[in-house]
Amino acid sequence: MKQFKLDPHVEKTVPLMLKARVAQYPDVKIQAQKDKNGNFAYYSYAETYEKIIALALAFRTLGIHRESNVALISDNRREWLISDIAIQALGGADVPRGCDSLGKELRFIISFADCECGIFENVRQLAKILENEAEVPALKTAILFDKPTEKDAEVYKDTKIKVIFFEDLLAEGEKLYAANPAALKAEIEAEMEKSQPDDVATIIFTSGTTGTPKGAMITNNNFMSQISTLKNFITCKPNDWWMTILPVWHIFERFIQYVALYFTCGLAYSKPVASVLLKDITVIRPDWICGVPRLWEALAAGVNKKMVKTGGATLKIFRFFVKCGTLYANFRDMVFGNVCQFKKRSRLLDAILGFIPWILFWPLHKLGDLLVFKKIRAAFGGNLRIAISGGGALQKSTDNFYRAIGLNLLEGYGLTETSPVISFRYYKHPRPGCVGVIFPTWEVKIVSEENGVITGTEDLGPGKQGMILVKGSQLMKGYYKRPDLTEKAIDKDGFFNTGDIGIMTYDHELKITGRAKDTIVLLGGENIEPTVLESELCTSDLIESVMVVGQDKKALGALIVPSKDAVEEYAKTKGLDTSDYEGLLSTDAIVNLFNEEIGKKISISNGFRPCERINKIALIPNSFKVGEELSAKQEMMRYKIAEKYADEIKELFE
Repeated sequence: MKQFKLDPHVEKTVPLMLKARVAQYPDVKIQAQKDKNGNFAYYSYAETYEKIIALALAFRTLGIHRESNVALISDNRREWLISDIAIQALGGADVPRGCDSLGKELRFIISFADCECGIFENVRQLAKILENEAEVPALKTAILFDKPTEKDAEVYKDTKIKVIFFEDLLAEGEKLYAANPAALKAEIEAEMEKSQPDDVATIIFTSGTTGTPKGAMITNNNFMSQISTLKNFITCKPNDWWMTILPVWHIFERFIQYVALYFTCGLAYSKPVASVLLKDITVIRPDWICGVPRLWEALAAGVNKKMVKTGGATLKIFRFFVKCGTLYANFRDMVFGNVCQFKKRSRLLDAILGFIPWILFWPLHKLGDLLVFKKIRAAFGGNLRIAISGGGALQKSTDNFYRAIGLNLLEGYGLTETSPVISFRYYKHPRPGCVGVIFPTWEVKIVSEENGVITGTEDLGPGKQGMILVKGSQLMKGYYKRPDLTEKAIDKDGFFNTGDIGIMTYDHELKITGRAKDTIVLLGGENIEPTVLESELCTSDLIESVMVVGQDKKALGALIVPSKDAVEEYAKTKGLDTSDYEGLLSTDAIVNLFNEEIGKKISISNGFRPCERINKIALIPNSFKVGEELSAKQEMMRYKIAEKYADEIKELFE
C-alpha cells in the first residue's frame, strides 16, 4: 500500500492560504467570469484579495464579527468566493445554499442558524424569505448581488429587513480602505491570524434528501487537513484553469475552489449545461473539470446522440472503436495492476493474461484515437489532463466510455460531514469499479450491519461488505445545535457512521455497494440495494431516470422517466401517434418495450437475483427537477418522489 505524505507547511485557514498565494503570485489570474456581453473578464489574485479586504471592512460596519453566521444564498459566481473569504477573514462562518432551494427550507436554515445578515443572489431569493418574514425574526440585513429593477424592488418595499446592494457595500468598503490602506489591511489580517483550527468556517446544511436539513459545522482544520494531502492526488501548477460549474454551496465544489487556491490556479465560471459548458471550454481551455455523474453521463450521451443522428458507417465505426477502446483499457489495467482486488489476485497472472490482448488491441486503440477519440477530447478544450467525478456514484458504462476515449476521469467519495473527500482514485493507478484510495487523514473500517443497523465494531477486513465508518481530522465538528444527532452519528470512539455500505479492497481502496437508509427489505426478508438496480437500468438509452420501490412488499416496482427522444423515435418506426406523449406512454407497445428492456437488464444472466426482478413499472412523463425531486447535487430525494407519486406507487402494488 502506497504511503502518502502531508504538506507540513499548509496554512491554518483559507484566508491565510490566499494571503500567502497573493504574496507569491500576485499577477496570476484567480477568476474568469462572463461580463454582460458574454465575454470572459479576468481578475488577478492581488486585485481579488484587495476586494476581499475592502469587503471585510464593509462587513465589519454591518456588525459581522467573529462567530457571526451569515447566510449566503447564491449560485456559483465571482462574488460568492469574495464574500465567503471576507466572512472567514473576520472569523465568521457562512451558511450557504443555492438558488434552487425552496422558501420554507431557506427560512428554516436562516432562522435555525441564527443569521442576522444574509447575502442573496437576487431579489427572487430574498422574496422566498419575505413570503413569511415572521419565520426569520433574527434577520436584520439583506445584501443583494444583483440590483433589481424598480418593479422587482416592490418585493421588499414593506419589509423591516434592511436591503443593501453588494456593489454599493463594496464601494463603501473600498472608500474606507483607501483612507488608510496599510493600517486597515493589517487590522483585517490580524483578525485572520486570530482564527484557530477548531473554529467553524462554514455551516453546510444537508441537501434534505431524507427530511429536515442538518447543519454540519465544518472547521478550518477540516478543510486545511485534507488540503495538506492534495499533492499526492492532484498534479496542479500555477496558472492552470479549473472550470467551476457545480453548486458552490455544496461541499464538493466548495472544496474544489479551495484546491484551486492552494495550487494558485484560476477558476472559470460556467454552467452544468452541455451546450453552455462546451462553448466556454473552447475559450478557457481548462486543465481540470469537476462534475457530478449526471454531467459526465450527459456529455457522453450527447456524443452518442450526435453519432446516432449521423448514422451509417460513422455510427458503426464509432461504436466499434468505443468497444475496442474499452477492451484495450481493460487489458491495459490487467497488465499494470489497475484491477480492484476484492479477492486476493495474482498481479503476475493478471499481467500475463492481459499482455497479449493488450498488444493486439493497441493498433486498434491508436487508430480509434486518430479517427474518433482525439476529436472528442478536443471538444474538452485540448488541455484537459484530468476530470473529476464526485457527489454520487459513477455508472460503469459512463466510466468505460471515458476510459475508452482516453480521458482520465477520476471518481471520488465523501460526504458533507467529512468535508468532503474520504477516498479518491489515484491518478497513477486509477482502478475502475471503486472510489479510490483512502486519504491519509482518515482511519476507515468496515463493520457488520443488518438492515442498516450496525451489529459489530470490529473491522471486517478486505473483501467483506459492511457499514463504512470513518474517523479523522476532516470529520465535522458536529451538527449545529443538535448534539443529539451528533451523538447518533459519531460513536464514543470518534467514528462517524457514513450510512454507506461498502467493501475495502486489498489495495486499501473503497467500493460503495449501497446506501443503508436506501436498502429495501421485501416481505420475504430479502435485502435489496436499489441504487445498484437503478444504475444498471440507467445504462439503457430508453431510460433517463428510475427509482426502484418495494419496501415491505412481495416484489419490486419502479418509477421510470423515459428518454423522450428515444421513445418518440421508436414510436415513429412503429407508426404510433406521438402528438400526445403522455398518452403514448400508456400504450401497450411502449409499456411492453420497457418491460422487455428491464427484463434484459435485470436478469439472472446479468448477475441479479430472482428477488431483484422488477415486477411492475410506472412510466412518468416529466423529468425529475432540481428542487422538486432532485437535490442541488442532482441526487434523487426519495421521500419527495414517494410523496409526489404516491398514487402511482400504490397502483404498482394493487
